[in-house]
Amino acid sequence: MLPYTQARLKVIEAVSGLRRLPRTEDIALAEAAGRILSAPISADRDYPPFDRAARDGFAVRATDAAAPGAKLKLIGEIKAGDEFRGQVGSGECAQIMTGAAVPRGADSVVMVEQTRAEGQHVVLKLGVVCGQNFVPRGSEARAGQQLLAPGTRLGFAEMAVAAQAGAERVRVARQPRVAILSTGDEVVELGKQPGPHQIRNSNNYSLSVQTQLAGGVPVALGNSPDREPELEALIRRGLQEDVLILSGGVSVGKYDLVEVVLKKLGAEFFFDAIAIRPGRPAVFGLCQGKPVFALPGNPVSTMVTFELLAVPALDILGGAAPRALPLFKARLAAPVKQKSPLTHFLPACATWEKGEAEVRELPWQGSGDIVALAGANCFLVVPQEKLEWSAGEWVDVLPRRGML
Repeated sequence: MLPYTQARLKVIEAVSGLRRLPRTEDIALAEAAGRILSAPISADRDYPPFDRAARDGFAVRATDAAAPGAKLKLIGEIKAGDEFRGQVGSGECAQIMTGAAVPRGADSVVMVEQTRAEGQHVVLKLGVVCGQNFVPRGSEARAGQQLLAPGTRLGFAEMAVAAQAGAERVRVARQPRVAILSTGDEVVELGKQPGPHQIRNSNNYSLSVQTQLAGGVPVALGNSPDREPELEALIRRGLQEDVLILSGGVSVGKYDLVEVVLKKLGAEFFFDAIAIRPGRPAVFGLCQGKPVFALPGNPVSTMVTFELLAVPALDILGGAAPRALPLFKARLAAPVKQKSPLTHFLPACATWEKGEAEVRELPWQGSGDIVALAGANCFLVVPQEKLEWSAGEWVDVLPRRGML
């Protein structure tokens, strides 16, 4: 039984070893948020394309304005987007707005708050240092310089860079398609009335959303009964996609058939349990060249193991480097104690009301309690090396993706 950190590394190693180049597509930039670049984006010109004013004020020559009290003749006004044909000469200045092109002759901009007007002249309250509030042409990027490399995830800043460079369309990796299959005679699909000892299929919905948040395209295959022929047929269908994720049927019961069927189809397993709670009976392997995750059926276990194990695989198959697990530190609001020598992921709520992160475990009834998890924004991580923690200690916290 592996620690979750080692299990995660095995996933990364195995999926990276597939050496499968992501398929690519050209899409409009407006549709590319969150996608992974497959081709570089380069600067189409210098940025900024002119000497740019960083503040509202007056464009001056530093040699004329080095000492407080300098009095300069005002020769004009320059708005952002204007073309100013004049030149700032000795003893002169031009009023200028933020983002406007600094006129020839000027090498600095003094903020308007540091001046006072005297008729057609401007008096400086402070001395000027050459280059202040002045952004030289090409200081951000030179024409032809690579701005965004292949493998870059397009967040809001990267989208702005691409737009600035005129990239109306971008080449990106196709998102990995993820087949999602739940199992179990006790599971019924939404829209059907469950029997007194049955449950509705919530895992297909949670896994579909987690897949989308991780950059994949969910392909919901519904639920398989605990019968080998039907399960095999649905697994074969799932193996037509880039990744197959199953939930349920991976424990040691008489009707836990997932590993049996996968072995029959030639699967190579890398682990079949990890030292965590919830989520211990998690299975990962390769079958017919496709990553397969067989996750526990209890909903919270499914959600935790997807985040720990499946997300880095989707990163790699989507053309990006695997993201680190986004753990952060928070002070514990109340004592926590666990008994089992496993790493525990406890539904919790993190707040910043006191100016620093504080986390509190929420009451819950175990790995089937999705009502409790819906009220959590994170998981409090209790490592197997230390199962008792006092209030005020700093602990690791794993955000619920999309909730913090």
